[in-house]
Amino acid sequence: MHNRARYLIFFQYIGTKYRGAVKVPPHQLGKKGVQDHLEDAIQRLRPVNPVSLSVSSRTDTGVHALSNSAHFDLQRKNDKLPFTEDVLVQALNFHLGTEQIRITRAHRVPHDFHARFRAQSRTYVYRIALGISHHSLLPLTDWDLCWSLRNTELNVDAMHEAASLLLGTHDFSSFRAVNSDLPFKNPVKTMDVISIQQGNSFAYAHFHREIPSWELTFTSKSFLYKQVRRMTGAMVAVGQGLLSVPQLKKILEARDSLAYPQGMAAPAHGLFLTRVDYRDTDLQLSPQLSEELLTSTRKD
Repeated sequence: MHNRARYLIFFQYIGTKYRGAVKVPPHQLGKKGVQDHLEDAIQRLRPVNPVSLSVSSRTDTGVHALSNSAHFDLQRKNDKLPFTEDVLVQALNFHLGTEQIRITRAHRVPHDFHARFRAQSRTYVYRIALGISHHSLLPLTDWDLCWSLRNTELNVDAMHEAASLLLGTHDFSSFRAVNSDLPFKNPVKTMDVISIQQGNSFAYAHFHREIPSWELTFTSKSFLYKQVRRMTGAMVAVGQGLLSVPQLKKILEARDSLAYPQGMAAPAHGLFLTRVDYRDTDLQLSPQLSEELLTSTRKD
């Protein structure tokens, strides 16, 4: 039908008040997932079809996103034409109200498009602030948005060596946390990018003192459960002198989640999903559908 459309949306959120990106089972009380709020907003557009959102990247409780993505189908009542992309973004943001979730853009995509399985890569950035004796000393703009360490410096050369060790294709079993997906996920992943760069406080130009900061960037087609937080924790431990690169190599080669030192994983609140990338060709509508849409618009 002409008025049923599949959309890919990109969205941001501050993860502090949400129980992760995906839907929370109805029997669980308390915080909801970002998906719950997005589906509520879509439902307020009064579609004919049941609302079902497929999120590309599952982030944990407390993890943030500058650009996550999801797809859904929407069919309007009374054979109304599909929403234009700009109108859809504005309408969803209106219905999200005061939630710390915002749609940044939308694309009309083919009916067989899948936000999760068509993703070519995902990029995460982990933010670290140094020289913070107590988290209350952070500027408000960085509160719950970085990992604050007492260390005034890290051995960044050693961290680069650790990054080189983890770069490429490996069995990352030691760097995944146990969850219900464990038996079904292939632990072999390819890290295309692991980089360490100087960062800044979000308020660096307006704060009374400089806060030394670092950003760790990870890009891969997909990641295991809590893999980025575990890799970050290990790299920071190397930078603190608590873990040597040979010890890190032994952990990697053990291929066992129990080989990862307890309590070493980085906390959720410093982690941001920053990109989900797709091939342009996967986002393009077929010429036939594009022509049908153009014709429908002219009739309207």
